[in-house]
Amino acid sequence: MKDKIAKFFNVLKRDGLFSTLKKTFKYIVANYYNKINISKRISYKINKKKILSEIENVLNSKYDRILVWRGSFGWNVPLYQRPQQIAKCLSDEKCLIFYEVTRMTDKTKFFEKGKDNLYLVNYEIRSFENDLFELLKKIDKPKYLQLYSTCWDVKKEEVDMYVNNGFKLLYEYIDDLNPALAGTNKLPQNVADIHKYVSKNLDNALVVTSADNLYKDMLNKRKSEKNLILSSNGVDLEHFQKDYHEKIDELERIKKDYKLIVGYYGALATWFDYDLIKKLANDNKDIAFVLIGIKYDTSFDESKIEKIDNVYYLGGKDYKILPEYAKYFDIAWIPFVINEITLATNPIKLFEYMAMEKFVVTSPMPECKKYKSVFICDTKEDYNKIFKNYSKLYTSEYKKALLKEAKENSWEYKAKDIIKLLKKNE
Repeated sequence: MKDKIAKFFNVLKRDGLFSTLKKTFKYIVANYYNKINISKRISYKINKKKILSEIENVLNSKYDRILVWRGSFGWNVPLYQRPQQIAKCLSDEKCLIFYEVTRMTDKTKFFEKGKDNLYLVNYEIRSFENDLFELLKKIDKPKYLQLYSTCWDVKKEEVDMYVNNGFKLLYEYIDDLNPALAGTNKLPQNVADIHKYVSKNLDNALVVTSADNLYKDMLNKRKSEKNLILSSNGVDLEHFQKDYHEKIDELERIKKDYKLIVGYYGALATWFDYDLIKKLANDNKDIAFVLIGIKYDTSFDESKIEKIDNVYYLGGKDYKILPEYAKYFDIAWIPFVINEITLATNPIKLFEYMAMEKFVVTSPMPECKKYKSVFICDTKEDYNKIFKNYSKLYTSEYKKALLKEAKENSWEYKAKDIIKLLKKNE
């Protein structure tokens, strides 16, 4: 409860009273009122036989293993990222996926097909959750509970329930465990409890890390490479390499008025280097700095960066149309401050920029230094030099390097890494 109260006040500070109350009401309806939703309880009671029969038919189909993905990330959300991408690719590798939806964004009533071998599940009615679990327990195939290190909602007791009933834990350690990522002042207790369990349990906890620093941290805690791999983030090549012809009026105007567009999309948070952009925007009045993304905390508003004439904030954009905006970028960058979070960050947008053949510039993050097609800048002078020489550096050979590294980091490759880990335990 303390975590939720802290989050409430952080959102209040960021979004104001009216917006916070509106979001809080929506959250309460989705997560508390719906738990005692009489109409849905009645609906499940009436349709129980049909729903469970459908699930039994799915469980009797051909597949090699079952993965139950639990968490509050959701499926049909604007930020379509690693959870959905990995789930889709694993379903193509003979994995039967049961993916938990969020009641704030998804419309799944109980259970519905997302694609072959991938099913969306709404756990709000406890009797349905229990019945589904009883069916899964009976299946004599490898079974896994899949969790992310940043999953704030699943408790250690739930992990125990799965593990004690024949499941192993597939734990994806994808970010530094920092309260700033949770939007709270303290790391949620359940997150710390599960991480501690994973750190000590080599047999039942299989760990996938997304960055070198996270791999080293887990290796130091477990003292063994058993059931521990490194598999970074990736890219949906097809989505980011399509020819998008839709014109964005605001970006068309910006394109006419400036020599270059330096663009970023993603979270606008405390790890974003607002001071750097202020300096570069003032140094380069003929360059437009375009920012796309959600205000993750109060840092964007506090920076007052939007008041700078050649800085343009376009708000958050859905993943489905994101490439239509990013196609306008001449230079795609990731200007993060270097701290505990970014030292362990493997940015998904890095590979998406590559796939779109954008000129990629980043802060000196360890995970970005791995790639030949990424220009690393340590100082303001480094960035200014890149901006000045962009046309000379953006060559056909450079574009080939971008595409090569994008293809080497497709989500399909990342899923295959996980499959290899699972097979070692089967």
